[in-house]
Amino acid sequence: MKRFIIVTIEILVLFLLQTTIFQWFALAGVVPNLLLILTVATGFMRGRTEGLTVGLVCGLMIDLLYGYVIGLYALIYMLIGYLNGYSNRIFAKEDMTIPIVLVGVSDALYFLLYYIFELLLKGKLNIGFYFIELGLPQIIYTVLVSILLYKLLNIINTRLDKKEEEEVSTYD
Repeated sequence: MKRFIIVTIEILVLFLLQTTIFQWFALAGVVPNLLLILTVATGFMRGRTEGLTVGLVCGLMIDLLYGYVIGLYALIYMLIGYLNGYSNRIFAKEDMTIPIVLVGVSDALYFLLYYIFELLLKGKLNIGFYFIELGLPQIIYTVLVSILLYKLLNIINTRLDKKEEEEVSTYD
């Protein structure tokens, strides 16, 4: 139950930061995608199911407040959380390079899916222009912010894991 409450608070805080305070720190017209970082980190640290669930909630929040079609961002974030969940058992959670690379790759996938569903279907065919103007700055900004944010999320996850292990061991 504690994990559910903490993850809910993480989602709400990062959503509010992304949509309010980080709007003031926009570089090249883009803000870092904090909810994507949370989705990648959850999938990486907790597995496919939790990555998918956090991705669904994060995507629905964006859909409900900013999306034109309900479910589009939820689908994108769910896919990203689920795919990052595959790396849960393969890599060590303390390693900082793999999650940062996963954030960069996931943000590139996010841009590609965003381009297909939001721009390509509207007849905007110049993917190179949109990648340089929108995608690349967002990927770089998100990766830079993820260096700090992933470390914080990893600390929170590690403490929650320890508390859950302690609770299980007291019942044995």
